This record gives sequence, C-alpha cells and structure tokens, in this order.
Amino acid sequence: MTTLSDHTLSGDRPQPSDLAYVPFVSVENMMRMVNAIGAEAFISGLAAYIEADFRRWEEFDKTPRVASHSRDGVIELMPAADAENYGFKYVNGHPKNMREGYQTVTAFGVLSSVANGYPVLLTEMTVLTALRTAATSAVAARLLAPQGSEVMAMIGNGAQCEFQALAFRALLGISRLRLYDIDPAATAKALRNLEAQGFEVTACKSGQEAVEGAQIITTCTADKQYATILTDNMVGEGVHINAIGGDCPGKTELHRDILLRSEIFVEYPPQTRIEGEIQQLDPDHAVTELWQVMTGAVPGRRDAKQITLFDSVGFAIEDFSALRFVLDRVKETGHFDKLDLLADPDDPRDLFGMLTRAA
Repeated sequence: MTTLSDHTLSGDRPQPSDLAYVPFVSVENMMRMVNAIGAEAFISGLAAYIEADFRRWEEFDKTPRVASHSRDGVIELMPAADAENYGFKYVNGHPKNMREGYQTVTAFGVLSSVANGYPVLLTEMTVLTALRTAATSAVAARLLAPQGSEVMAMIGNGAQCEFQALAFRALLGISRLRLYDIDPAATAKALRNLEAQGFEVTACKSGQEAVEGAQIITTCTADKQYATILTDNMVGEGVHINAIGGDCPGKTELHRDILLRSEIFVEYPPQTRIEGEIQQLDPDHAVTELWQVMTGAVPGRRDAKQITLFDSVGFAIEDFSALRFVLDRVKETGHFDKLDLLADPDDPRDLFGMLTRAA
C-alpha cells in the first residue's frame, strides 16, 4: 500500500480522484485529521454539512437501517443516497463488549459515485460516528433548547460523553456540566477529560442531582433494555431533553409520561418508531421531523415553558453528511492512505488477462 508519508517525501501528494485507488482513512489518520483541525472546529464543520443535507431532505433515497439482532447485540447497515453519491455505514452495538475489553460500538463507512458505482472513500467511523452524533445533537438543541441555556446534565458518561460536551460548547456555548453514571469510574473518566478541556464540571451522586439547575438534559446509556433513566418527576417545564441512548427495539431511557408531556422531534419516523423512545407510544402519536424545523416549515421551541425532546436514534443521512465532510477534508489535509481496492484492467472486459499477467 502506498502511504501518505511516501508521497509527502516525494512532494507528490496523493489525489483521491485516482480511479485505481480508493482513499482510506484509518483510525490513526482520522485522529490526525481531527487533531489537526481541532475537535470543536471539526464538529462545527460536520454540523454545517448535516444542516445542509437536512435542508434538502426530500432529495434523498431513504430507508430505515437494516438490522440483524442477536442475543449479544446488533449489526446494522445504514444506507442513503442522493443524485450524486451513495453512502452506507456498517455499525454494531454490543453492550457486553465493554466487559470483555472491546468497544461497545464500532463502525466503518463507504461513499460511492452514483454515476459509475465506484467507491470514492472508505473510512473508519467509530470516532467519526461519535463526532457526527454530537454534531447532530447540538444542531437540534440550537433549534429546540431554551434561549440562554448555560448548564447541561449528562446522564451516562461513557464513550459519547465528551464528544457531546464539545459539540454543545461549540454550537451553543455550554461550558457547565453536571455528570452522573451508575459506574463511578465512568464519571471519573469524563470528569478528568472534560476538566482538561476547560469545562466547569460537577460529578453528581444521582440522576436527580444531575438534572438540578440544568436547562438541557442529555441521556446516553448503553444497556439494551427498557430502562427509566429519567422519571417524570425529574423533568420540570422549560427543559430540552437530548435523548440519544435509545437506538434499537427494546431499549429506552425515559419514562413514558415524559414523552406525553413533551413536544417530540425525530430524524426519520419510520426508524424512530421502531428504535427510539417513541416505541413506547401509539404508532400514530404526533411527532415533528427535524428537517421541517430546519427549513422553517414548522416551528421548533414555541415558548419558555415547553418541554422539547429530541428522540435521536441516528440516521443514515447524518452519516452521508459525515462521509462528504471527511472526503473534502481528505482532499485538503492528505490524511489518508491509497487503498488498492478496485480492479483496473487495461481492457475492462479482460479481468482474467489482468490476473494472468500478474503471475
């Protein structure tokens, strides 16, 4: 494989447009790219691409993610396409992995040209998904959270926690955080990381304590089960709930009564009704699609006393946006390897001849 360093030394930066190769962004190169740009600037850039694609929502070919469930977790494919590009993400969710020293969620993604079907980007999406999830949360909160919000409670302090905090600071200016997790070690980890990033952080002993004084409540736990992370009495009027933990059938975090008191915003109802918090409600319960708020077709937050709820399960268009964003950054930064993925015979009809000549 030809690497970035090989080209840099020769003064010939590799170009993603080379049809014989596909630019591949490894975990190492993704981290280089994010650190070179800056995590908050990277999230802000992602947010801009997500907003742009949500505003043209009706142009996309959309479908709920294709999920294969097992006793131990779920493996999913998340496809989306517009007139120019097709993208998909492979992602798993295995809560038991953490006990065995593995990541709960891993992912990779592909962006391809609709014109010829050739992939134009292959990238890790474990780090990228955390960044795009955080960006989407903050984009929604900018439309739905109370004006002048200053404090966010974060219940569930695992792998998503710090990314969410950075996104809310980058897009909404939130710098005061109240943390709670049933695992004190997770909270200690988040406290250490977030204080190092300049946040004012309070570690709390319960979810009830965490939400006190918070205008925004983020819930993000890992267990694949019906759970009550927020009870009805914990949620007062005028707050915004960023519910990002419910992401598969049989997994919720909020008491049903909270949903009945809230104005609910979702990404794609056919998927959210299967996987999100609203799987607890009647199939015809009214929800608002986030893209409609972005285009101004419907209002977001209407008054100070309203409870807004972003029931986010993650949708393929967000990954499509992230893939577009990374491809453009790859062109600028060169943080990729050339992957020999595509057969490229001199005569497109003579694949066998290419094979025999290679011998």
